[in-house]
Amino acid sequence: MPSATVISKKVLLAANLSEDDMALQVEAEANQYIPFPLDEVNIDFQVLGPSANSKEDLDVLIVAARKEKIEDRVAVAEGAGLEVAVMDVEHYATEAAYSLVAKQLPDAGQEQTVMIVDIGASAMHINVMHHDQSVYTREQSFAGDQLTQQIQNRFDLSAEEAEQAKRQGNLPDDYASAVLPAFVQSVAMEVARALQFFLSSSLYQQVDHIVLAGGCASIADLDTVVQSRTQVHTVVANPFNSMRMNAKIKPQQAVMDAPALLIACGLAMRSGVAL
Repeated sequence: MPSATVISKKVLLAANLSEDDMALQVEAEANQYIPFPLDEVNIDFQVLGPSANSKEDLDVLIVAARKEKIEDRVAVAEGAGLEVAVMDVEHYATEAAYSLVAKQLPDAGQEQTVMIVDIGASAMHINVMHHDQSVYTREQSFAGDQLTQQIQNRFDLSAEEAEQAKRQGNLPDDYASAVLPAFVQSVAMEVARALQFFLSSSLYQQVDHIVLAGGCASIADLDTVVQSRTQVHTVVANPFNSMRMNAKIKPQQAVMDAPALLIACGLAMRSGVAL
C-alpha cells in the first residue's frame, strides 16, 4: 500500500493489557484519528516496545486503510493466480529490507543516518533511517514515468512501446546522448532537493549515505551523478547481495533487477519467508 493511502499513528498503551483488551483499546484510539466509519477500514497494530518515557506503557503503532483500497490490490493478486499472505505499507517494507542493504554501507550503517530514495514509476519515496529506525518519510511527484514520457515524445512511441524499449535497451543510438543525461541530472536534482528538505525540517544536520532504489536506480552512473550533486556517499541498493542465488538466475540480470525489488524483499521478510 502506498503511504498516502494509509493512516499511521503511534500511541501509548498500558503494558499490562491483555491481547484482547489491547485490541479493543486500539480500536478506541483509532476512532479518534480515522475520518471514516470503522466498518469501512481495516485496522492492524504492532507493539514497538516499551516507551522511552514510561516503564508502565508500550509504544504501539496503529495502521488503518480503507477496505476498498485493500480489496482492489487483493483482487489484482488473485487475478494473477496468487494468494495474498499479508498486506503491508511501502515504507514499512522498505524499512524491513533496509537490513539487507545496510551491509553495503561502512559499519553496516550503524549509528549513521541513511536516506533511502526509491524512484518508482509514479513517485519518489524517501525514507530516512537513523540507528536502524525510520525517522522520516516523504513522497515526491518525480518518478520514472517521466523518462518514459520523454522517450515517447522523442521517438514517437506509444507508452507501452516506450516502456518496453526502455526495459530491453532497444532504443535508438541517440537516446544515450539526447534523452538520458537530462533525466539523470533531473533525478540528482530531485534527490538533492529531498535531502535539503529533510535537513531543513528535522533536527538532523547531515546524512551519511544515500541508497538509491527503484527501477531508475539501475541507470548507469546515476549513483555517481547523485553523489556529485549532493556530496553524500551514494550506493545502489542490492538486497540480493548476501543471498544465495538459484543457479538458474543470471547474476548480471539479478544485479539489474535488485534495486527495483527492494520493497518486494521487504514484503517477503514481513510474511516470514526466509531470505
